[in-house]
Amino acid sequence: MRIDAYNQVAAIYNSSKPARTSATKKPVSFQDQLQISRAGRDFQIAKQAVANASDIREDKVAELKTKVDSGNYQVDAGDFASKLLEKYNELY
Repeated sequence: MRIDAYNQVAAIYNSSKPARTSATKKPVSFQDQLQISRAGRDFQIAKQAVANASDIREDKVAELKTKVDSGNYQVDAGDFASKLLEKYNELY
């Protein structure tokens, strides 16, 4: 084994001497930050508006209720049958 070759390699890389660090500086404190894009904010506002909206359209319900109560609500038997068969075919 050639120790001389090892010493030459160690001299090239200065691995024999540990590097000294300069005087330690004050630790820097970091804070986590969150930045939301304009599109993200718009999405959040829209999502909140949809969540707060009612699932039932009260104006349509009131209109149909008035028609049913007055006896003016007419259902086409053919349309009803086709919708009924459509739902049946979806299930089976």
